[in-house]
Amino acid sequence: MNLEQLNFHHLFYFWRVAKTGHLTRAAQELHVSQSALSAQIKQLEDRLGEPLFEREKRRLLLTETGQLVLSYAENIFGLGQEMLGRLQGRSEGMIRLRVGSVATLSRNYQENWIRPLLADPSLVLTLESGLLEGLLDRLLQHQLDVVLANEPVPADPDRPLHCRFLGSQAISLVGPASVWKGRTLRVPEDLDGVDVVLPGPRHALRAQFDALCLSANVTPRLRAEVDDMAMLRLIARDSGWLTVLPEVVVQDELRSQSLVKVGQSTQLQEHFYAITTPHRHRIERLERLLAGAPNLAAHP
Repeated sequence: MNLEQLNFHHLFYFWRVAKTGHLTRAAQELHVSQSALSAQIKQLEDRLGEPLFEREKRRLLLTETGQLVLSYAENIFGLGQEMLGRLQGRSEGMIRLRVGSVATLSRNYQENWIRPLLADPSLVLTLESGLLEGLLDRLLQHQLDVVLANEPVPADPDRPLHCRFLGSQAISLVGPASVWKGRTLRVPEDLDGVDVVLPGPRHALRAQFDALCLSANVTPRLRAEVDDMAMLRLIARDSGWLTVLPEVVVQDELRSQSLVKVGQSTQLQEHFYAITTPHRHRIERLERLLAGAPNLAAHP
């Protein structure tokens, strides 16, 4: 059997019977006779070569194959309902929100940002990370709904995007409490020769930090450079070196006082942005999340 031979009408009838668990009730909802409904499900079973239901007294129970088929039917028809809701401006059924974030963005920041959505039982979240250009390509192809980044997107009339400023945070110098509790350093003046861990060259704030040290004629001793913020967090926690990063990356360690803030520079700021496309089929929950953020740049 190939895909062209699969009757999606029969699959839809199976889905409704499996959801209600009752042939008569499903037939009433679908406005067909019980015998016609039963016959069409039998045709689907014949095509698939395996039974989907077994009867137990008056109940219909899914076979193991039926449970597998139902899991796929849920995705197929659930997405169909979602598509119609988006096109018709409604929010019925399950809504899928697809969020991309650049690999250099703190996962703590991303979790904080999506936290208001986690309590919504009708929302399915898809989260992925990657390089900004690849994520923007997927956004423009409607494979993502929003991209979280730590740098703005330049204006480009051939690539219409909305870039909303979400906020910013000063960059901090953190170290293990066992060594640095109660001590402070100026950033960058006191960092000459000090062992430090820095975000990698691709991170938006790395060039800022290097320029700041150069202007102060300061040369820290670079022990590691890390693109991934989750790995930077682990190294900050376990290495014993001082780490330059946004506090949100190590918010849990600062709260538990396994790490302490040793210094901070207001001249170094990480900025956070939400990038979307200007398509007309909006996701209401995403719009509410973005509503409080100023619109930094919009390109029609």
